[in-house]
Amino acid sequence: MVREIWKRGFTARRLTYWTPALALSLAAVALAPYAAEAVRARHRAATPPVRHLPYPQLDWPLEISNSQYLPMGWNDVPGWNDDDQLAAYRTFRASCKPIAAKTDAAPDAKVDGKALGDSLRDPCRDARATDLADNAAARAFFERHFEPLRISKLGDADGFVTGYYEPVIEGSRTQNEVYNVPVYRRPSNLFVRGFKQDATSLPNKGPVYRKIGRRKLVPYYDRAEIEDGAIEGRGLEIAWLRNQTDLLFAQIQGSARISLDDGSTIRINYDAYNGLPYTPVGRILIERGIISREQMSMQRIRDWMEQNPEGANELRRMNRSYIFFREVQLSEKDEAVGAQGIPLTPGRSIAVDKSLHVYGTPFFITGELPIESEKSKTAFHRLMIAQDTGSAIVGPARADLYFGAGQDAGKVSGRLKHSIQFVMLVPKSLDPVARGRKMPLPDARPSEKIAKLFPQVLPKEAAKDQVKDQGQANQANKAAASPVNDAKASAPAASASPATTVAQNVVAPQPVPLPEARPRIESDRNIRRLRYGRRHRNRR
Repeated sequence: MVREIWKRGFTARRLTYWTPALALSLAAVALAPYAAEAVRARHRAATPPVRHLPYPQLDWPLEISNSQYLPMGWNDVPGWNDDDQLAAYRTFRASCKPIAAKTDAAPDAKVDGKALGDSLRDPCRDARATDLADNAAARAFFERHFEPLRISKLGDADGFVTGYYEPVIEGSRTQNEVYNVPVYRRPSNLFVRGFKQDATSLPNKGPVYRKIGRRKLVPYYDRAEIEDGAIEGRGLEIAWLRNQTDLLFAQIQGSARISLDDGSTIRINYDAYNGLPYTPVGRILIERGIISREQMSMQRIRDWMEQNPEGANELRRMNRSYIFFREVQLSEKDEAVGAQGIPLTPGRSIAVDKSLHVYGTPFFITGELPIESEKSKTAFHRLMIAQDTGSAIVGPARADLYFGAGQDAGKVSGRLKHSIQFVMLVPKSLDPVARGRKMPLPDARPSEKIAKLFPQVLPKEAAKDQVKDQGQANQANKAAASPVNDAKASAPAASASPATTVAQNVVAPQPVPLPEARPRIESDRNIRRLRYGRRHRNRR
């Protein structure tokens, strides 16, 4: 009897003990699929997405090498409402003729992979269909088809402009005692890879060769060799000039009008060059301390060369680049023909970097220039059209302003070497803000291990510059905190324009840090496995 009671008590106690365990086991079995799915979800969240390399071809926004942009509104463009956009519209309309000819011949062709590509096709189609005669209508045309975009070289607030013109030079068709400096046309042995020798348009950058025999190519003659007679006697002379200085200035400008001794006039234009880099003679005079940077002008260079014939001969030959011309059939009323193949417009045509920009692109150039005199600060707010190029015109916000022909145009263009603001008119089909929304997101943050293996280390020079900049910033902060600051110290900051300040703040180059390391996330299974391994080792 006692034994039976004891068995019943033991069974009750055993049921009391095992019932919760059994309930927990059943609950664990029921919830196992949900727990497994939770673990898999956490594991997926911790695992970066698989990248498929290479990346697919994407439609990137406007991209010009070594440049920075600042989108603007038309009301924010200084002097936009003060310009005569009708004159610019007519110049733009002239540029549309060769643009339309290219797109009609190859409608799907791109323009050498440049940022604007063939986006000028639509504005040109509208311009060619409408001959506007009102300045307000012309302004509305540009505002309807374009977006203003302030552009400058990376790290600079403004662009840089110089001027050029078409000189008028005395010469002769035949050589004599007065006129004995030849103007050469392109030689038949001049060769550029990828172009036929009789091509109508050759690049103004890159190597140029001369053929020896059928296959051998060597660099073409430099200026000194050509002046010493390397290509004379081949019937290449277009005309003859008084001196080498006249020829040099015609080569720098890229075109000239030659008033012949018989009373007639011939026109010459750039055709090719010898493939050697252009060296500005004015820069050499500045470096030697002969002419100061503030007094430098084309007229000062010419005066010095006339007064120092031997020095001029040595200085000229330091510029090894040499230009060959072609004779063009233009009347005295016609302007010089630019690289786009159409006559230039004084005060509206500019030469730009051909490797970056497309001919026909409008640029609004705004600031102050010495137009009236050397010391004047004439307000210059003018819409210009890119229609020409030059070997010395390099960069996204670099232009040569064309002022026409003759002595007066030469005086104005000769004294221009100034920083000024560039506003590039971008067709709305290339709106960088709208197209920027299509850019893909960057890759996920690197893992902690990768971040340790590839830390960001600044180069020594960059680190020194950073320390120097930090020191200057600390000094500026101390000066700002000092009560000694007077009105003179604060005047430059107050005079800075808001647009310039915004551009400097937005585009100041800064080192780009690596993303923060991604935290290490382990699944529950891995955590239990690690704990079990520790307990097992401790038991040993």
